[in-house]
Amino acid sequence: MKHTEQIYLTPMPVRIWHWLNAFGIVTLCVTALQIRFPDYVNIFGTYKAAIRLHNTAGVVVSISYALWLIYYMFVARTMLKLYVPTLEDIKSGLFRQAFFYFFYYFKGGPNPHHSTPDSKFNPLQKASYLVIMFVLLPLVVFSGYVLMYVAPLREIFIVIGGIKTLVSVHYLIACCFCAFLFVHIYLATLGHTPFAHFKPMWNGWEEEEVEDELGAIPGAEPVPVTEPHAAARHSSTTETA
Repeated sequence: MKHTEQIYLTPMPVRIWHWLNAFGIVTLCVTALQIRFPDYVNIFGTYKAAIRLHNTAGVVVSISYALWLIYYMFVARTMLKLYVPTLEDIKSGLFRQAFFYFFYYFKGGPNPHHSTPDSKFNPLQKASYLVIMFVLLPLVVFSGYVLMYVAPLREIFIVIGGIKTLVSVHYLIACCFCAFLFVHIYLATLGHTPFAHFKPMWNGWEEEEVEDELGAIPGAEPVPVTEPHAAARHSSTTETA
């Protein structure tokens, strides 16, 4: 038998950041479609309106990212513990978790990772978030700000191949974010129920499915078991007496 336990995983500041960041990323992706394909996509009216909204969303995402860094580095102080894979994660954890997602999940197998406040993310999540939050997001924010204020830097871009080089880098990273968004949402549905992993981002509490011991009743005290040789000694003593 199985039962669920409630674990408080996601503090309020992280939940606020998550939804603010999610809204900003989605806005960036949608406005980017109109900026990249103005002849085919016209959601926000004019091309300039799409650019203004795109830039505004970019500023919001960059500010929320800075607040996220400050929170985990100076308030929670759990940045390294939560986001950097351990040696064990690299040796076997990544493969074990990937095997679960691609194979064991569809056979009803148990998730090899059990979330705790000190270990919220499985090895694949750690590796993914490490790349997203510390490589791709800083790069896309930096390249976005440079594109916003590109005029003073035109001569530099002529040397490195023109502004199209920077635009291409910015666009490719944005495509990575769009792909990550779809994968992120899909994997979030792979809990013991389709919405189990969404709940912590609303109320902070994760429902963790736990396997009961054979014959145990959830919440009941375990029944003590007498060892066979101890029972034999007791019987012998009784007979002697």
